[in-house]
Amino acid sequence: MPLYKTITVNSQTTVKIWKITESFDDLMHSVSLKPQSLQRVMAMKSEMHQRGFLSVRRLLQEFGYEDANLFYDENGKPHLKDGKQISITHSFNFSAIIVSDLAVGIDIEKQRDKITIIAHKFIDFENDYLDENASDCKEKLTVIWCIKESLYKLFATPGLSFKQHCLVIPISDNENETIAWIDYEDLKYRFNIQFLEFEGFTCAFAVA
Repeated sequence: MPLYKTITVNSQTTVKIWKITESFDDLMHSVSLKPQSLQRVMAMKSEMHQRGFLSVRRLLQEFGYEDANLFYDENGKPHLKDGKQISITHSFNFSAIIVSDLAVGIDIEKQRDKITIIAHKFIDFENDYLDENASDCKEKLTVIWCIKESLYKLFATPGLSFKQHCLVIPISDNENETIAWIDYEDLKYRFNIQFLEFEGFTCAFAVA
C-alpha cells in the first residue's frame, strides 16, 4: 500500500500516515535496518508488531530518512540525528510519523468499546462536558485518549499523568482541532491539537 495520507500542519510540520497492507517479507525487503533494529524486530513475537515497526521505517523513507537516522533517548523518546523533532505511532494496520522543527507528539488508536471501561483512568476535567450516554461517546473518548497520549509523548517527562496533568478543551461537533494543556508542577503549557478519524481509527497530534 502506498502512503495513505500526508498532512501539512504548518510550514515546519508534516504528518504522514501509512496503511499496512504489505506482508512482513515485503516490508523487510523494502527497508534498511541497523543491527539493533534488526535484532529488535526479529525478537517481536507478534507479526502485527513487526509489520508496524517496519512500516514506520518505510515512513521514515518518505521523509528522506533511514533507520540509521533515528535513535531513542533514555526515556524511549525518538530523535532524529539532524535535530528535527519526531514522534511515532502505530496501531493495528496503521502507522504514522510527525516531523517538525517544533516539539510534537502523535498517536493513533483503533476506536473500541473498551475505551468506555477505562475512561475513569484518564478522564477528569473532561467529565464536565462529556455525555457518557451520547451515541458518539466512544469516538470522543478515543479522541481525548489520543490527544493525551500525544501530549505524553511530546512532554516526555516521567510521572506525567493523563488524568491529573493533561486537560483537553471541549471539542465542538464537526471540528478537527482544539487546545490542550499540561498542568504540571505549578506550570501550565498550552498546545495546539489536530485530529482526524478514518476507517474506525482516530489520529491526534500535538504541536508546541
